[in-house]
Amino acid sequence: MIKTSAHPLDHLVLPVRSLDVARTRLASLGFVVAPTGVHPFGTENACVFFVDGTYLEPLAVGNGAITEQAIGSGNVFVARDRIYRDRLGDDGFSAVSLGTGNADSDHARYLQAGLSAGDMLSFSRAFTDPNGKSDTASFKLAFASGKETMDAFLFATERVNAPNIDRSALQAHANGVIGIVEIVAVSDRPAAQFPLISIAAGAEGADSDAVRLPNASLTVLTPDGYTSRFGVPAAPSQHLRLQAIVFSIRDKAATARLLAASAIDHDMTGNDIVVAPAPGQGAAFIFREIP
Repeated sequence: MIKTSAHPLDHLVLPVRSLDVARTRLASLGFVVAPTGVHPFGTENACVFFVDGTYLEPLAVGNGAITEQAIGSGNVFVARDRIYRDRLGDDGFSAVSLGTGNADSDHARYLQAGLSAGDMLSFSRAFTDPNGKSDTASFKLAFASGKETMDAFLFATERVNAPNIDRSALQAHANGVIGIVEIVAVSDRPAAQFPLISIAAGAEGADSDAVRLPNASLTVLTPDGYTSRFGVPAAPSQHLRLQAIVFSIRDKAATARLLAASAIDHDMTGNDIVVAPAPGQGAAFIFREIP
């Protein structure tokens, strides 16, 4: 059974050791990468935006002293980033953000379900497009995580003030990607992960094979099932571990030619092109041709 969620995918968080390395890797994969954005709590990002309104958030620690202060003050976003890096390293895939119009309501739901990961977070940061036009982006976040879910978390993002900036140039990717269609996680106990995912996403029910978001799906496979489907190894884990991102493309042959020209190792599987994780790219990237 596949359940439908009330909350759409907003973006995905990919911890990286270096934004420069991430920027180089993502550019070699055919992505346009936005200018560096700096958070007021010591982290920084270099986002990849898509036409469908979703985006990737490669995340690095820009100022360690400020992040330490933020963790001490109860900043869940930075604290969970630290936990992820301590457990799994500085390149990976740590979080799924879901869009919401009322983060306060989501926080209340998470508390009631016993799945709140901590206090809400409100913040603003400057945003600059490639043409130098600036605006301020403001957000309110509510966090969800299970007691045994230390390798991944989910959070609801309310865009209190969305920058009025033309992102068309940032969305014109040479690899042809127009959006995200699936997020794939692994666990030795997939069914045990769906109560958290369902509650975080506002979906009904507790058990399922996948949660269908309005604009994507979130699937949990066993490590063996994941390897069988994509040909990429996944370590055993009782925890929820985010593993792969499936992108929508229109022309698989054109994307494959670009990857080959950039000397990117990749495998062809049906309608998918599979690129294994690498420094600056902490998740497997799956390019799927969708007519």
